[in-house]
Amino acid sequence: MTTELLTTPLSAPAGGPLANAQAQLTAAVETLSYSSGLHQLLASPRREMTVSIPLHRDNGEVELLTGYRVQHNFSRGPAKGGLRYSPAVDLDEVRALAMWMTWKCALLDVPYGGAKGGITIDPRNYSARELERVTRRYTSEILPIIGPEKDIPAPDIGTDERTMAWMMDTYSVNVGYTVPGVVTGKPVSVGGSLGRPSATSRGVVQIALAALRHAGLEPGRSTAVVQGFGKVGSGAALFLAEAGVKVQAISDQYGAIYAADGIDVPALAAHVEATGSVVGFGGAEAMDADALLELDVDLLVPAAVEGVLHSGNADRVRAKVVVEGANGPTTAEADPILQANGVLVVPDILANAGGVIVSYFEWVQGNQAYWWTASEVEDRLAQRMLAAWENVLAVSKARGITLREAATVTAVERVAEAHLTRGLYP
Repeated sequence: MTTELLTTPLSAPAGGPLANAQAQLTAAVETLSYSSGLHQLLASPRREMTVSIPLHRDNGEVELLTGYRVQHNFSRGPAKGGLRYSPAVDLDEVRALAMWMTWKCALLDVPYGGAKGGITIDPRNYSARELERVTRRYTSEILPIIGPEKDIPAPDIGTDERTMAWMMDTYSVNVGYTVPGVVTGKPVSVGGSLGRPSATSRGVVQIALAALRHAGLEPGRSTAVVQGFGKVGSGAALFLAEAGVKVQAISDQYGAIYAADGIDVPALAAHVEATGSVVGFGGAEAMDADALLELDVDLLVPAAVEGVLHSGNADRVRAKVVVEGANGPTTAEADPILQANGVLVVPDILANAGGVIVSYFEWVQGNQAYWWTASEVEDRLAQRMLAAWENVLAVSKARGITLREAATVTAVERVAEAHLTRGLYP
């Protein structure tokens, strides 16, 4: 194969998530010496859908929203990926997230391709009844391209198990029978899996503890900060504290807090449940949210949104280990800076893959109508996560490349092998 590269398969703004995803893929293609044609195929989504979502507001007004679903690759199985409700959602973001899902599924050897969906909406400004109408209309619009053998959505930022129940019901009503496997991350009462809500957080912490030990740090004597206190960050902070790690700082979209002796995470969770934010928590002092990323700690877990570690602040990151709980929190420009400063970065497609693993478990259980215990789910999750960690570490050492490069190379190679084995039709 030649090494002539197609460096911009899709036009993407510099510094955005799609540009970062493309840069990571290009580096892997260079390492693997793939042709420009194969590079273009791996970089380009197989299918994209943009839909208009008219919404009757509770006050009688009609508002038009926009939704997306991108299916990046089907070579290893049906597409799989979350549904995000956020005012920042756009097509390029969804394209990037779908691509990362492809690599994540391949890296963890889950028989899926990557997909992602999103609606440009701030769910905090809408009632539960309005969000249900949005979800059901969106599901109806993308109905032709989703299904348990086509594309299986799951929760993401701004969505939850209730959203998935609405999606499952809408799909099932349209086909005339109940289809639990059309989504994952559902409530247990309608076919969800035990252990699914905490799966991503558990996986992040399993990898974080392994990475700390690899760096020569004992978790029971280590310090950490967690950026983001949503579904992933709140669970990660709790499980880190339970493992003996001193969590000194935590932030959310409203602000950040710091306690040198460690934050009482269960008490903070109760405070957030009551007030909606970490701000004002009595057991810690307020601090600047951007400065949180630069604290002198052993472990930094960015668990919020994309691009928070970038060329403007990477040289001030003093954490010894960064474990990416969010998708794409480190830009392509920041990676070499962190590497030069000796920071060990564990990439998102490995670190936060716990959710897709247990989503796969939920899909399998639903298809078989046979349910596993919580301990079975957690044990199998740990086995998958730690096996992937050891594999990425081995590839990194053998090739002399970073963990991100090793993870991406491994995943891209598996997807390309599946594509080449299947061949092109016609």
